[in-house]
Amino acid sequence: MGFSEAFKAFWGNYTNFSGRASRSEYWFAQLAIWIIFFVLGIFGFFSKFVYYAEGIVGIFFVIPMLSLAIRRLHDTNKSGWFILMGLIPLVGWIIMLVFYCTAGDKGSNRFGEDPLAK
Repeated sequence: MGFSEAFKAFWGNYTNFSGRASRSEYWFAQLAIWIIFFVLGIFGFFSKFVYYAEGIVGIFFVIPMLSLAIRRLHDTNKSGWFILMGLIPLVGWIIMLVFYCTAGDKGSNRFGEDPLAK
């Protein structure tokens, strides 16, 4: 899945907490979000309006990013509740990074069909 396909899939499934998301979909969406906030951060340095708009955009991205993270966990055959492991101090983000970088299950699993099989 390419960058533009991943970003379209990200917004096409922004409230879909079921199903699976491939690694490329997850990481390309993360890259797009980082680029958006980098650009907003640069403009926010010069304008108070853009500084506050960046916060509003951040709130706007919470649900879609949560949905994508849960679908990424589903691809590795883990429940969406595993996302709470990210709250463990010091090691939680490392555990989540390993989960997000792990290849998804080949074929279907209990959360649906393989997203790369399409």
